[in-house]
Amino acid sequence: MRSGWPVAGRGQTVGLLGGSFDPAHDGHVHITREALKRFGLDHVWWLVSPGNPLKDRGPAPLERRMNVAREVMAHPRVTVTDLEAQLGTRYTAQTLRRLTGFYPDVRFIWLMGADNLAQLHLWKDWQEIMETVPVGVLARPGDRLSARRSVAAQRYGFARIGGADSQLLACAQAPCWCYVNLPLSTASSSAIRAQGRWASS
Repeated sequence: MRSGWPVAGRGQTVGLLGGSFDPAHDGHVHITREALKRFGLDHVWWLVSPGNPLKDRGPAPLERRMNVAREVMAHPRVTVTDLEAQLGTRYTAQTLRRLTGFYPDVRFIWLMGADNLAQLHLWKDWQEIMETVPVGVLARPGDRLSARRSVAAQRYGFARIGGADSQLLACAQAPCWCYVNLPLSTASSSAIRAQGRWASS
């Protein structure tokens, strides 16, 4: 583990929430707090990405997004990181390969909103993601039906843990995923940008 990287103890479970966070908002905070509780996580690390390969438009500068993320997400068990920039990885599967190598004694869970599950099959090496770490899916407005009917949900239907048993995810072996319904937050980065409250430069 490199100097300045987040710390987790042997056997602890860390949820990884990746994204552009362009900008971070209360919706991100909401699903992070719920993930800590629903999945019994010891920590959550936000992976603020250099950029999203599925988006044509580049995000605001990384340092700016990191600063806002740290202001928005103030919790003793949540760490905002730029690990993907430090690792030089662009895709989630690459990031997971590197992190599991650097932290062999830590259990990772990949966290995502239901909107991302709906398009997970478009991600590079998406099946490797599902086979590498358990996945916790948190419902967001308007994405429940498309997520449950998604290619990934159908392909790995055999590996799903029911929402009532979400605490089991922390000790499950991949492939394994759990979908939980949350009190919904309608906050979104795209809406904030559309309202002119966040510029990309």
